[in-house]
Amino acid sequence: MTDKKVLITGISGFIAKHCAIELLKHGYAVRGTVRSMNKANEVRATLAKHCDIAGLQIVAADLSADAGWNEAMQGIAGVLHVASPFPVAEPTDPDEVLRPAIEGTMRVLKAAIANHVPRFVQTSSSVAIMYGHPHSRTKPFTEDDWTNIDDPGITTYAKSKTLAERAARDFIAQTKPNLHYSTINPGFVLGPLLDGDVGTSGEVMLMFLRGKYPGAPKLSFPVVDVRDIAKMHRLALETTEPSGGRYMGVSETAWFIEMMRPIKARLGRSARKVPSFEMPNFLVRLVAIFDSAARGVVAELGYQAKVDNSRTRKALGIEFIPVTESAPAIAQSLVDLKLV
Repeated sequence: MTDKKVLITGISGFIAKHCAIELLKHGYAVRGTVRSMNKANEVRATLAKHCDIAGLQIVAADLSADAGWNEAMQGIAGVLHVASPFPVAEPTDPDEVLRPAIEGTMRVLKAAIANHVPRFVQTSSSVAIMYGHPHSRTKPFTEDDWTNIDDPGITTYAKSKTLAERAARDFIAQTKPNLHYSTINPGFVLGPLLDGDVGTSGEVMLMFLRGKYPGAPKLSFPVVDVRDIAKMHRLALETTEPSGGRYMGVSETAWFIEMMRPIKARLGRSARKVPSFEMPNFLVRLVAIFDSAARGVVAELGYQAKVDNSRTRKALGIEFIPVTESAPAIAQSLVDLKLV
């Protein structure tokens, strides 16, 4: 598919900028969307530090409105639909997250189909796979699993990603368009930040680098490096696998303390405030009374899910960067950006 133009939605985001670099380095032209052209020069400046941006075009299109999407699809060989809201804490109004995630996905998907775009890759999430299940479960989660959105502990973000992916897959199953569709389902995304627009992953790591918490909560996440997620998006555009692929972007599951240790080892004095021990669960629950970010994770304290994404690894021919590399990379980039 090289030498063809790919549309990346929400190109100012963390994952999307890495996707743009990956595609531009592999001979693609890229058209990226932003909600406001005020961000366009900032995106160009960031990407220009990492690759030749001669093949880059930026246009305005908002997930909440139809305007601009048909025009954005002209001459496009594939879409990477990356744009979606990702709050650190639970929003006061869930619709602030749910509506743009679900309606925005359907708006972009229908515009792609209407304009005969042959390939569509949706950035979903591991939170559409792994949540709302009993903690007694010992069976690894795979690409076949779905989050149970009826579970009372489900966050709005997890619900938004699950419903957005379900809506797209249901629509494709019903209408059977001439479109090769797949999703990338990343875990907690680490790896190098490219600029000061740090996103949720960066904000979480900043909390630890700035010493907001004395210890690391006993929380485990499926983790992945953003460079691998960008590569997965490109491979999903190029794959000869059948339409409908669901690719789980996870290097491993890791406790927060397992992310902190390599950060402390690599960054030395810059990581002096990074915790070196785990906080007792009762203390995290106490903090959660006053801290909305902590409140959203209380239900997952002490639980580590298992993941088996061997099907993804085989289908895309990918081996993942380990957390011992991806965690220090995001921390070092925050230091380099002088945010710590």
